[in-house]
Amino acid sequence: MVSMEDVIAGLHRLERAVLPALLKHSSVYDIGSAAGLKEVEVLRGIRWLRDKKLADVKEAEVDFVELDELGRAYAREGLPEVRFLEALKAGKLGLDSLMQKAKLSRDEVNASIGLLKRNGWISINKGLVFEITVQGRDKLSKGFDEYHLLRGRFPLKVEDVAAASLDNLVSRRILRISKKKLVTAALTALGRKIASSSALKEDAVDRLTPEMIKSGSWSKLRSYNLEAPVPKVFLGKKQPYRRFLEEVRSRLVALGFREMSGPVVESEFWNMDALFMPQFHSARDIHDVYYVKEPKFADNLPKKIVENVRRAHERGIPGSRGWRYKFDYKKTARLVLRSQDTSISPRTLSSEDLQIPGKYFQIARCFRYDVIDATHNADFDQIGGFVVGEQLNLRHLFGLLRLFAREFCGTDEVKVVPSYFPFTEPSAALYAKHPALGWIELAGAGIFRPEMTVPLGVDKPVIAWGIGLGRVAMFKLGLKDIRQLYSHDLEYLRAAKV
Repeated sequence: MVSMEDVIAGLHRLERAVLPALLKHSSVYDIGSAAGLKEVEVLRGIRWLRDKKLADVKEAEVDFVELDELGRAYAREGLPEVRFLEALKAGKLGLDSLMQKAKLSRDEVNASIGLLKRNGWISINKGLVFEITVQGRDKLSKGFDEYHLLRGRFPLKVEDVAAASLDNLVSRRILRISKKKLVTAALTALGRKIASSSALKEDAVDRLTPEMIKSGSWSKLRSYNLEAPVPKVFLGKKQPYRRFLEEVRSRLVALGFREMSGPVVESEFWNMDALFMPQFHSARDIHDVYYVKEPKFADNLPKKIVENVRRAHERGIPGSRGWRYKFDYKKTARLVLRSQDTSISPRTLSSEDLQIPGKYFQIARCFRYDVIDATHNADFDQIGGFVVGEQLNLRHLFGLLRLFAREFCGTDEVKVVPSYFPFTEPSAALYAKHPALGWIELAGAGIFRPEMTVPLGVDKPVIAWGIGLGRVAMFKLGLKDIRQLYSHDLEYLRAAKV
């Protein structure tokens, strides 16, 4: 059996300081005041004592009263009603003089007048001149319970505060009520013996010396409980979704893709017309696209490319009849919020800097009117791009999609099914199985139609893909709700793994 001397020899400095304080006190605050320790040191000490069966520790959720921002200011400067009366002790004052002497704002004066008048502590004469009454002088000499409360020690248990004062100060947002964990401790029988022992006052051994290691006396010193709870430390780190986006970008660059960029406010020309989407297509309806109110139209569209695209829409290209309608120049210049990341692709395909063969990608914030739920948002991130080169075909595209599923979602449980997009033919959709949500659509893909690429000056096959990046992030971050990607909840952000 371990002797009391051996137990004392293994006590930490904090435990030695806490033990005597526990003879008279039980709350963490009182123990800290008596032992001259910080709250975190007291908590550490009593939990170590609990592990050694020297103390019993209890935790409970309790309503506490704390000073709000106004409360901290009024604890220093005084309550407005008290300063109001103090200013009137020497005699009558007008409103402006009173505000200046008492250093009160207009709102504080208005609130004080109602309170003081209701209790008969002031009188108001013609011309808005204020005077303290006999009852007011009597109240001022006796003091205000609320002011004495503010200058006391916080936090306080709700039950320790007079109900009238509490209701008054909480309603004025001077005090606030919040739930806190109340930790109390009491000594066991052995703990009381050790707390009263004179041997407890001897210096504790807080560090090893070479002599202790050589002689083996270190083995008789206290041991540490590595599973004991310690204070949480919240280190600075990137928001999880932002970190994910940067990881995706770096992986695509490592795979040999070059990044493209484009504006958030885009013309219908680049957002739709250059993609060979007819101007009567349902995706242009106000229920899908956000239109910009001011300015309404773009004034910098490339005339030659616009003409090429117009002809493709109206008459087609060799081997195609086009859409057979009258192209509207005004509509093509209409400004919208970018509704798809693919709007960046025709800008790059028509650029003189395009490299063939070449691999390109973009990460773009897009906007569409939608019913918001666990898998849909009105604003969202898309990742997409294209590969341009000789003799590319659908098999190359399927291989690329499966590569993305493994690379970004960490899953081989995927399926590629036929789909439809106005600017690709053939078209396909990539689905992957989420452990909680089941099968969800991750990407749309296909081969850009010649009616789209030829007017832009490209006569080689172009395989294209676009991925709902938020849904991919849900795979990687283990989320069930896409809205949590943009969460500002501190508890979630602090608990997120790096």
